[in-house]
Amino acid sequence: MPKDPVCGIEINEEDARSTTGQTMYGASEVDPQAGTRIFHDGSWFYFCSLDCRSKFLASPSTYLEQSGT
Repeated sequence: MPKDPVCGIEINEEDARSTTGQTMYGASEVDPQAGTRIFHDGSWFYFCSLDCRSKFLASPSTYLEQSGT
């Protein structure tokens, strides 16, 4: 299982990718409470919450250096 690079919680990848619906424009939606992800610098990163994702986006190098990625 991937780990959230901000807080270290293990993320169920399947739950984080599960589509729960579609936007009015047809884009897939997922439940951010089940986890969320972003594509950064050639890799997918998974997060336990939108808060952790926002912290990562504000300073990715900080968290990548801590995790050794």
